[in-house]
Order: sequence, then structure tokens, then C-alpha cells
Amino acid sequence: MALLNRFKENIRSIAGKNRSVVIAHAGKWTLYFILIGIIAGLGSIVFHYLCQLGAHYFMDLAAGYRPPSPAGEHHLLAPTSTPFNRLILLFLPAMGGLLSGWLVYTYAPEAEGHGTDAAIDAYHRKGGFMRGRVPIIKTIASALTLTTGGSGGREGPIAQIGAGFGSFLATTLKLSDRERRIMMAAGIGAGVGSIFRAPLAGALFAAEVLYRDPEFESEVIIPAGISSVVAYCLFCLVFGWGSLFESPDFIFRNPLELGPYLVLSFVLVVTGVFYIKLFYGIIGVFKHIKIPNHVKPAIGGLFTGIIGYFLPQTLAFGYGFAQKALYNELTIPFLLLLAIGKIFTTSFSIGSGGSGGVFGPSIVIGGAMGGVVGKVFHQIMPSVVTEPGAFVVVGMAGFFTAVSNTPISTIIFISEMTNSYHLLLPSLLVCSVSYLAAQKWTIYNRQVKSKIDSPAHAGDFFVDILQAIRVKDLMHLVKKVEVIPREMTFRDFRKFFSETKQHYFPVVDKVERLVGIFSSTDIRGVLFSRGIGHLVVMNDVATFDIIITTPSEDLNTVLQKFTIKNIDGLPVVRDDDHGILIGMLNRREVISFYNEQVQKMRSKSESYH
Repeated sequence: MALLNRFKENIRSIAGKNRSVVIAHAGKWTLYFILIGIIAGLGSIVFHYLCQLGAHYFMDLAAGYRPPSPAGEHHLLAPTSTPFNRLILLFLPAMGGLLSGWLVYTYAPEAEGHGTDAAIDAYHRKGGFMRGRVPIIKTIASALTLTTGGSGGREGPIAQIGAGFGSFLATTLKLSDRERRIMMAAGIGAGVGSIFRAPLAGALFAAEVLYRDPEFESEVIIPAGISSVVAYCLFCLVFGWGSLFESPDFIFRNPLELGPYLVLSFVLVVTGVFYIKLFYGIIGVFKHIKIPNHVKPAIGGLFTGIIGYFLPQTLAFGYGFAQKALYNELTIPFLLLLAIGKIFTTSFSIGSGGSGGVFGPSIVIGGAMGGVVGKVFHQIMPSVVTEPGAFVVVGMAGFFTAVSNTPISTIIFISEMTNSYHLLLPSLLVCSVSYLAAQKWTIYNRQVKSKIDSPAHAGDFFVDILQAIRVKDLMHLVKKVEVIPREMTFRDFRKFFSETKQHYFPVVDKVERLVGIFSSTDIRGVLFSRGIGHLVVMNDVATFDIIITTPSEDLNTVLQKFTIKNIDGLPVVRDDDHGILIGMLNRREVISFYNEQVQKMRSKSESYH
């Protein structure tokens, strides 16, 4: 009894130690994610300060341009009395582009464009590695681009800031590529969740934006959630709590309203595809212009300024106009010009090499198009569409879904940003339709289709690939063979054997049904024995415990059968009748086919680099 008690105590002690190790491990990682959240939150605060100060001194003091602010943001400095000057506003984005371009292309060329794409690329193809200087350069360059009138958003810069620190911390701690990727993604979620005051959406966005298919990087969600909450709390402690936008208490009550929402979906898809085509078309044009790279953002800024001269509402962030649209304060022509103009100014500002995000402009464009559709249907059927502002909220969600392939996180994003949770049903409809209709296009061209296409997961899915391949896909490798009647004498077989190159010999009965099999190895020992030629028939030699495969069986199972029994050939029989032989499948050819599939995967991965 004493021995038994001692044994139980030892077991409890080991279990206790294991629990302590697990708790210590979880505690260590939680500390890392909290630290990432703190740095991302501080980065959001600094970036927001720079944007506020830049907008005050460049757009307000220099050009007299004071665009409205969303309800959740307030000016740090009192507005000036500088009169509005369109001429200064025309050249201001070019000046910002020149400064931003020089800074980026001199110190960190990878900080050009919209930073979320660079972070996605680092996740899939660079083991989560980002140079430490990138977040710093991205912060300053983006602030210069956006506060001098360049059209862009905050999520790209802040995603790169959070991702950059997560990558730096993992590299400093000498963690694996997988762990660095997770910490980098946690930084993305923390940065985006804090600056848009949407912590849940930030965490989901970091896990969803990596892929075109409706797929989440599940191992990222919890780390990004922890970091996002910490960063959000820090940001709100400085700039106040609450959502970015304020909206009326929109409530979905009438199923007939789903018709106009369906129309909105297709309007958003068409607008989204136009946005993506124009955006990458302008990127292509600027790539082929033979001038120094740091001058290109200045040229893009000049085109932005020309548009802004006539449509100043299309410059900078534009969140204040989205706020006005929520309260139905803007006309249809104004909203339409805001949406189309914003597409062009964003494409020129970011597509020329300027620094900024694409999420911010997308919600302004989507909100404006939603407002247009809502107002039109309100005029046609006022009893059904009673609140055009509700279409602004849904338009924000549907448009960004159409251009980014992130339906779930976008629905949560817009709900958190507008504090409007009663429109989840129409948002779900519009985002689902928008996603399905625009799935082949994306503003994030570094997204991969799914995990199986990600270089970060190369090697993880070989078994899954083998399970997806069926024997029927290898029918060109299935060889027709000569069958051996069970009554054939050993003497007759010797004559047959001397004229064939077969190694496996299926044995059949009188009606040609498979009953057994043997190999050349099985008969090698008695092949030249005398005196048994007439006494032995091949039925005596064959084994009746046949290992077979069928056209519907997967390749993984076939390889297991080859390996476990150490055989080189498998009879392929019909699915519905295992007595009917189709042919023989050779182990070497199956392995060769497998290696071809592996090589194709590797080549596909390398093509993304």
C-alpha cells in the first residue's frame, strides 16, 4: 500500500510539473503579445499625432482647407483663419509626394505603397521578417503623404508598424519562422484594431486578409486578439473611448429592403473592380516611366492635386464626409463625385509609390456609393427604404469586401467603427454577394488563394494533396497485364515466364474473375525444380489474400499499402466488383507521380518570391 501511495504521489508530482511548464509557456507568450500590443498602441498614438499635426500645418495653415472630421475624432489644435486657397491645394500633394518618395526610396524601398500588402508578403514569403527601419520610415512617409492631401488610409502604415515590431521582437528572441509570422500578424491586428477602434475586427482582419479564399489563419487569431485589446486600450486612453463614426440607430425591419441591398451589392462590385483595375493600371504606368523612383510620388501627387483643385473632398482621409453621409447630409451628385474622385486620387497617391493604406479610402468610397443607392431607392420607394444612411454603413462593408476578400472581418469592422450592430443581416447579404462576385480580384495582390498555396505552409499539405488525388487520376499509369488461369500447370507457366517481363501475375478463374496473385519472387525458389511441372498448378502457388486498390481510393492509402506490405505492384479492380481486374499499378511510378506533385508545389511556391 505504501508503494502504491508513493507511486500516486510521483504521478501527481509529474502532472503538477507538466501543468507548471504549460502555464509558464503560455505566460511567456502572453507577455510577448502584450508587449506587441503596447508598441503597436504607442505606434498608433504617434502616427495619429503626426497626422493631426501635419493636417493642421499643411492643409489648414498653408492651404486653408479644413475637411470635416468623423464624430470620434477631434482636432488637437484650434483651426486657423487661413482663407481657402485652391492653388496651394493643387501643388501641396506633389510636395508631400516628393518628400515621402525621397524618404522611402532612400532608406526603405519596401515601405512604398500600401503597407498591408508588404506585411502579407512578409508573412507568406519572408518568414515574417521585416527590417527594423521599415515601420519608422513608413510612419513618417505616410504622415507626409496623407497630411499634404494625398488620398490614403491609416491601416497600411499602422499594420506595418505593428508587424515590424512583432518581427523585430521575434528576431531578437531568435524564434522560429513560424513564431515570427504569428508575432508579426499579431502586430498587424493590434495596429489596425487600435487606430480604427475596432479590436475584434483587427484580430480577425489579421487572420483573414492573408488569403483570397474565405479562410482564416487560425493560429493568429488569439495572439492578435490579445495584442489588439492592449493596443486599443492604450489608444483610447489618449484619444478617448467610443467608435470612429457616430451613426443614427439604424434598424433592419423590412425584408423588402433586401432587394435594394442586392442592387447595392452589384453596384459595389462594379465600382470595386474599376477601383482595382485603375489602381494597378496606374502602378503599371509608373513602373514603366523612366525617371528616378523618388520623383514618381511627386507626379502622382500633382495629378491628385489637379483632381483636388476641383474636388477637394477627395483629398486626404475623407472620413468626415462619410460621417455626413451617415446622417444623410450630402446630395447624390456630391456622393457620386466623392466616390469616383476618391478612386482616382487614391490610385495616383498610392499607385505612384506614395505611402498610405487602402482601407480608409475604401470605406469612404463604399459609404458614398451606398449613400447614392440608398438615396435613389429612398426617392423611388420611401416606404421601403426609410433610412438612406443605413446604406452608407452597408456600402462601407460591401465595398471593402469586394476589393479585399475579407467578408467576415469587414462586417465586424464596420459594425465596430459605426457602432451600428443592427445592420448585420443586410451587411451579411451584401458582403456575401460582393465577395462571391468579385473573388477573382483583390487590392491586396500579395494574398494567396489558400493555405495550400502559401509558401509559409509548403510541406504542411502533402498528405492532404495525396488524399485529394484518386487512383482514377492515375489511370494512364495502370498497366494491362497478362492474367494466369488458375488451372495452368507450372510447366506451361515456365514457358510463359521466359517470354514476359511481368513481375506480378494475377490469377483468374474460368470466368476471368480475379481470385489470387503471386510475384516472380514467390516462385523463384522452385522455378527450375524438376519433376513438379505437371504436378503443380498456379492455383497452388497464388496467395488468395489479395491487397487491391480501386479507382476511387486516394493516393495516400495506396502508398500506405505499398509501404506496409513492402510490395511493388497493386491490382486495380472495379469499385463495384473487386473480381474484375482493370490492371496493375506500379509502386515506382506512383512515387514518381508523387514527386512530380511535390515539385509542382515547390515551383508554385518559388514563383511567388
